[in-house]
Amino acid sequence: MVLRSTLEALDAHQNGLLFIGSQGRGVLESANVTTRRYWYRRSRFRIVTLFNYLLSQVLLYLALSRSQNIPSDATIFVNTLLPFSAMLWGRRTGRTVIVHVHEVSISPRPLRHLLTICAARCADKLLYVSKDHLARLPIVGPPTEILYNPVSPALIEKSKAVQYVPRRTNAFEVLMLASLRGYKGINEFMDLANALNLHDDIHFTLILNAAPEEVSAFKCRHGFLDNISVYSRMSDPSSFYAVADLVLNLSRPDQWIETFGLTVIEAMAFAVPVIVPPVGGPSEIVSHGVEGYCIDSRDFIALETAVLELAHNPKKAIEMSQAAQARVSEFSFDTYAGKLSRILDEV
Repeated sequence: MVLRSTLEALDAHQNGLLFIGSQGRGVLESANVTTRRYWYRRSRFRIVTLFNYLLSQVLLYLALSRSQNIPSDATIFVNTLLPFSAMLWGRRTGRTVIVHVHEVSISPRPLRHLLTICAARCADKLLYVSKDHLARLPIVGPPTEILYNPVSPALIEKSKAVQYVPRRTNAFEVLMLASLRGYKGINEFMDLANALNLHDDIHFTLILNAAPEEVSAFKCRHGFLDNISVYSRMSDPSSFYAVADLVLNLSRPDQWIETFGLTVIEAMAFAVPVIVPPVGGPSEIVSHGVEGYCIDSRDFIALETAVLELAHNPKKAIEMSQAAQARVSEFSFDTYAGKLSRILDEV
């Protein structure tokens, strides 16, 4: 989603060339940018995934080397640290290299060392998505810039037709969007739904960035709860934001530090209060008790108390809703596009 916003901000449909290490479908298909794919495939075995990843970087380097239409003055914009062969190719050919860093937790440690060394020696500029992110993964050498992720203009446009009113579906709707990883807090979300199962006026919705068959297996593992709905990945979750009363980000601080939290500002664009971790990028977006709450998902009592408070105190929910909507104006696409263009002009 952030890369698509970057492509739009740079007007890349006119003179951009996008290399994607995936054969899957996704939001980048709507970016209207000339695209070339190189092979990569995940595996349920970590060692196989690592081997496939390293092979994919060889294939990316060869694909870049064989391209006949990349100008000598082109800027190589590397999204995340993972496509390190693009950094190497850009530096070897004398082109400007900008690395947009998104990750902070990289394993195994030798891979993290390799990626940060490549970025340190190849990048002309490093872009970080929050101050906390820069502090947690400092890469010595290239100049750095903080560039907060934006809310997409399309989502903002849809949010204008929605007014936050508690219990629009006659139930208090609790929403979370996350990948199918334990460190994203999906087990804590299911435990919360189970604990509040007797509150028939509170409904939980979980949207997983996973295929339908993976979601089915996940539901079988957790059993049936009549107060929760689980969906597979979708390109446009705006209809869920439009009826949500509360959006959660339950990433476990002991296993994963969110560098930013795009779903957080997307929810706030729809004036929805949020609960986020007390560390990482989300804590720069949300002030505890103002736009929502900053709660460690391992503190189950605090988490349950916050959900029940907002569910039974519509006045408090509306106050947080108004604060969330005011705060999200700082993360507009125009602000992002203007700063990104300035950065590229300076480089």
